[in-house]
Formats: sequence, C-alpha cells, structure tokens
Amino acid sequence: MAAASPAPSLPSNAEVVVIGGGAIGTSIAFHLAEAGVRDVVLLERGELGSGSTCKAAGGVRAQFSDRINIELGARSLEAFARFGRRPGQEIDLHRVGYLFLLSTAEDVESFERDVALQNELGISSRMIDVAEAAALSPLITTEGLLAAAWSPDDGHCTPESVVLGYAGAARRHGATLHTRVTVTGIDVTGDRARTVHTDRGPITAGAVICAAGAWSAAIGEMAGTALPVTPLRRQIIFTEPMPDLTGPVPFTIDFSSTLYFHREGRGLLMGMSDPLQEPGFHHGYSTGWLPRLGAAIAARAPRLLDVGLRDGWAGLYEVTPDHNAIIGRSAATTNFLYATGFSGHGFLQAPAVGEVVRDLYLERTPVVDVSPLTADRFVADATGRPETHIV
Repeated sequence: MAAASPAPSLPSNAEVVVIGGGAIGTSIAFHLAEAGVRDVVLLERGELGSGSTCKAAGGVRAQFSDRINIELGARSLEAFARFGRRPGQEIDLHRVGYLFLLSTAEDVESFERDVALQNELGISSRMIDVAEAAALSPLITTEGLLAAAWSPDDGHCTPESVVLGYAGAARRHGATLHTRVTVTGIDVTGDRARTVHTDRGPITAGAVICAAGAWSAAIGEMAGTALPVTPLRRQIIFTEPMPDLTGPVPFTIDFSSTLYFHREGRGLLMGMSDPLQEPGFHHGYSTGWLPRLGAAIAARAPRLLDVGLRDGWAGLYEVTPDHNAIIGRSAATTNFLYATGFSGHGFLQAPAVGEVVRDLYLERTPVVDVSPLTADRFVADATGRPETHIV
C-alpha cells in the first residue's frame, strides 16, 4: 500500500493570510485574488467547508430587520443567481421563496415594519394573509396564525458547492488554499500582526483576515482583538422520501417556535433552535431535541408526524451578543481584519461579505457600508445592533 502524499509545504511569506475555509473565507480569498492581490494564502484547520458551512440548512434570503443584513442578503442573492458564470459552479439554487409564519400581534407589527424597510431597499417581500400562506405551504396548519411574511426571491442552495466554486476560482486566480493547518499563534509588534504561527510552520504576513467562524474568539485573542463569538450547537434532521409531496416547497419558518423546513431531495430538511442547548463546541448529534421538535411539528405541520425520519447532523452557529455579524478592521492591530459571528447568516451573506472584506483590505469604499458592525460596538454598548429575524 502506497504511503500517503505529504501535505504541501506552507509558504514562508504571504501578502494576506485568510484564516478559515468555509463560505466566508473562500469567498474572501476569491474576491481578493480576483482583484489582483498577490500571494493570498488561506488556512483551514479541517477540510474546506467542514466547519459550520457544510452543516448549514442552505437558506438564502434578504428578509431581515437590519438594513445592513438586507443589503448583504440582497447583494448575495444576486451573486448566487449568477454563480454558474462567476465564479463558475452549479450550486442547485432553488428560489422557492421564504415564508415566515406569524402567530403574535407583536411579531406581525414587527414584520410589517421590517417588510416596509425591505421594500424601500428593493426587496419584493410582502405581508400576506393566512389563507395565502397555507396555499404556498400546504403542509402547515393555520391554527393560531395571524399573518405571514413572504418573499418569492429567496430560497436555498448547496453550501458545499458554493465553497467548491469559490475555492476553485480562488486557485485559478493565484491563491493557495491549505487544509489540515491549525493556527497556533500570531505575533503582533506595535499595531501590526507580523507572523502567523501554525502547526506546519510560520508565515510572515502583510495582513491577516479572520474568517474562522465559531473558532474566531481564539484567533482574535492571538491578534489582540476581542471578537465576542460563542459556538452554539444547532441540529438538522431529514424525512424519509415523501412521494405525495409535489410542486415547490418554500423555506417555511414558524417564527414563534423557530421550526423550519424546506424540500431536500424527495423529502424535507427540518430544524429549529433549542433553548436548552448550552454554548460550547458540541459537535455530536444528539436526540435530546427530538421531543421539542415533535411538539413543534404537531402544532404547526402535524402531517409530518406520519413521515419517517432519517439521520441528521449537528453544526455550530457562531453567535454574537446581538446576533449580528462582526465585520471590520481591528482598531488595535491595524492589519488584522475580521468577518465572523454571523449567528446563522454567514453562508447566505458570503458573496457580499467577500466583496466587503476585499474593499476594506484595499482601503476603498465597501459595496455595503458595514461600519456599524465592527467589534468596537460592543465596547461602547453591550447590546450592540440587534437583528430580530433570528431562527
């Protein structure tokens, strides 16, 4: 049996070192390399996309309460729609719409306000009545519902394919991507990061960009920058094939319970938040959430109780105190940039975030103004900039 090929050696120098090889990191590497930045080196502790990205539900949307998230989501939707041409990869995009089911007067009022903002920014979302919601998503029961918010342009696609597309295109533009590399330290001299230390040797870096997702707090600490990101396990499960399930199925979210589902192959992908989940690096799948999932299904989509379940998986949300991303340049270490803490929205915002970080690195006006999302906001105000469309 032939011995495994040795891992390629790391370069001793790089203009930019990107830490993290999920959708955010590979998007950043692609956009930098495409813009002509030389010697872009990406480091991933596992395989590309093996952190949070490939455990994601794959939803893509622009329905948010925060103006920045709406703009990032909308710009990313445009990029996903033309992904086959640039960077060049089929991602199985299904624009079947997002449907938020609302059962409290407070949520209806909030979503009405947010839909008005979305419309102002060019998003074709609208409030609809319960009957129309049931027609769009016939698996649901309407008991207790008051209204719904609907955007036909949203949908879902395949996270692994997005990472593959960005990674391949980044390489074609001259970036190098290294997997199975653990960052162990960052030397900072004065106000600049100088050397990234890894378990495979050091790299002298002109700039360092943290896109490490749930692992970002440790990277930030190495660079002298507080990145308040906490890992939180979220789980997904799949149904058996449903032969009677015909026609499109929107990405349906019961906002009160956070139960969501969309079509996956011949069945459905389902998930929801778990209020009993303790923060931390809990990677293993657990069946402890299934009773709560079953109760939510019984209340909102009882027909699914008769459908068999297949194995699911667990992934990590990268949660910040206000459930909004942290994007910017460190005030303390001026050549250290970061894009992390997306709280479940990183995959869907990856195309636009790659552009934004490219612009920040090149010191030009970003395609979306993300200045309110710097880590400094938590120093001035612990509540930050809350996003309320959280699932």
